[in-house]
Amino acid sequence: MPPSFDFAKWWTKATHQGTPVVVKMENPNWTMLELESPGTAFGTDKDRGKNAKQLTWVLLLKAHRAADCVAWFAQGLWSLLAAVRKRLILQQDVIISSDQPHKGKLYRFIRGFLMFVLFMLCVEIAAHSMGWHFSRPHLQTPSNLLHSIYLSWVFVRANYIAPPLQLLADSCIILFLIQSADRIILSLGCIWIKYKKIKPQAKVELLNSDDLEQPGDGYPMVLVQIPMCNEKEVYEQSISAVCQLDWPKDRILVQVLDDSDDIEIQALIKAEVLKWHEKGINIIYRHRIIRTGYKAGNLNSAMSCDYVKDYEFVAIFDADFQPRADYLKRTIPHFKENPDLALVQARWAFVNKDENLLTRLQNINLSFHFEVEQQVNGVFLNFFGFNGTAGVWKIKALEESGGWLERTTVEDMDIAVRAHLLGWKFVFLNDVECLCELPESYEAYRKQQHRWHSGPMQLFRLCFLDIISAKISWWKKSNLIFLFFLLRKLILPFYSFTLFCIILPLTMFVPESHLPVWVICYIPATMSLLNVLPAPKSFPFLVPYLLFENTMSVTKFNAMISGLFQLGSAYEWVVTKKSGRASEPHLLLLTEKELQTNSPLAQHHQSASESGVEALSKEQTQQLKLPKKKVNRLYSKELSLAFLLLTAAARSLLSAQGVHFYFLLFQGISFLVIGLDLIGEQAK
Repeated sequence: MPPSFDFAKWWTKATHQGTPVVVKMENPNWTMLELESPGTAFGTDKDRGKNAKQLTWVLLLKAHRAADCVAWFAQGLWSLLAAVRKRLILQQDVIISSDQPHKGKLYRFIRGFLMFVLFMLCVEIAAHSMGWHFSRPHLQTPSNLLHSIYLSWVFVRANYIAPPLQLLADSCIILFLIQSADRIILSLGCIWIKYKKIKPQAKVELLNSDDLEQPGDGYPMVLVQIPMCNEKEVYEQSISAVCQLDWPKDRILVQVLDDSDDIEIQALIKAEVLKWHEKGINIIYRHRIIRTGYKAGNLNSAMSCDYVKDYEFVAIFDADFQPRADYLKRTIPHFKENPDLALVQARWAFVNKDENLLTRLQNINLSFHFEVEQQVNGVFLNFFGFNGTAGVWKIKALEESGGWLERTTVEDMDIAVRAHLLGWKFVFLNDVECLCELPESYEAYRKQQHRWHSGPMQLFRLCFLDIISAKISWWKKSNLIFLFFLLRKLILPFYSFTLFCIILPLTMFVPESHLPVWVICYIPATMSLLNVLPAPKSFPFLVPYLLFENTMSVTKFNAMISGLFQLGSAYEWVVTKKSGRASEPHLLLLTEKELQTNSPLAQHHQSASESGVEALSKEQTQQLKLPKKKVNRLYSKELSLAFLLLTAAARSLLSAQGVHFYFLLFQGISFLVIGLDLIGEQAK
């Protein structure tokens, strides 16, 4: 046995004069050819023996890797089956999802569809075992009663079910192609921006004042708002970051807008605000007695204060956002030479994007959203949906647009659309990042996505007539109606769920209608590749991302329908659960850096960091004393669709549809994994 498998070192030995071995595999024989330097074309028997020995070890190494892959796949399958047994059969440490999906109409539809395909699978297996396969069933003569019933079913299926199903499939394919074209155009726009190096430029020198005695007078008055509600895990890091913004202290005011209903959390936030106030920061604490309108109501209440009229701009940061010290200096100057500019939006950067598979997949989605969608729309249209945080608004634009309204769960998109209808412009800064946190559990992510996809449909119902009557160009009206709302907010979740979760499995039982391979394989793979390009390090997760997006289509479709038709869950608002993972590393890092400096600002930050680390240490000690038991959730809609797709995959084997089988199989497994809550962190 050779002492080392490092073949690169072996090839660099001085005694070897040939070039690498070329292996030709001609089944069932093996031939081997070595090309050496001139004069030694045929080599010696010793060299040939060495090459044969090398080939043997290469093949053994590849066989070992293949065995590892098989073992990994087998272990994953075994773990999945063990989870099915524990959570579905034994029901250990599981709870039903909090939204009670068994009472929803969509769940009842999926469950009925599942019962139908299970029954049809039994019928098809029985027919297949008896050889009842007919391309022209009306030409066959029934041999018995069951044969006659099956012939009648095939006739009805071919003449009355297949045509409308194929029509629906073709319609969804057209919508799929339109949406894919939109995504390709956006990607080409992003490439053009990078090729031409188009980038909004801010001139920091515009903030300088001509008055040498008061150089800070050139800095406009800025109001910074931090809306929060029961944000125990992240409130401290957010307040700390905002209080260290590099801006004259007499030209900035920080509002901590606390909607918490927990008295202990209120006390903690008040103490944090008082600590920074004593250090000379202009910061105030506001708490509403009557919590109406959620975040919109909170912001609207803060803007009604008398002192707001003294400020020109307002910057908004959610409780888990940590702006860098130069954030205002990189955003405010854009307003100086552009009187029509209403909003400057910064990009989000995620401190926990590599925490688990769920956060990695979210990072792919949001990277495309920021770098492609918002950057392209910002450059070419001067419009995009406000993200609700990490943005600076001109207060005059907010007031002229009607302020924050409580009519939908997407108050950020609402104010952006109303400002756009009045002719205000937006700028997106792809190079200005604001640290924040991604949801680490599927339950938190699903709630977030429900709100993000239900709210736009509510807004579309409310502002459709306003768009039609607005005094803007028809191109901008068309962009708002057909691209911004219909194509990206309504059509995308509709065709994604209908095409891949309903029509595709149904075509397995109605073979007279079909979906082409390029619809279920090539185009989705291409679109997923485009999505991954803004986050190139996520390329290994291309296939999981494709399957995950199709799996999320049931949540997005349900949210879209509830928002469009004003169903009960349309106005559901749940604060996204944070873990606070950014707190400890961030504070520890700052503590190390700031121990090396004696600046007043660094001393303030050091004090906050030390207290933050101490508080985190105490909290961790308490958690060790009182461990919380982790509980898994079961998601009924996802589980029902998992069994539906797996049933359709079993049916596809009877028709020898290879690509369809693999897609249905892996998509069904994806639904099963999510339905069993095997992705992301568990609930406590």
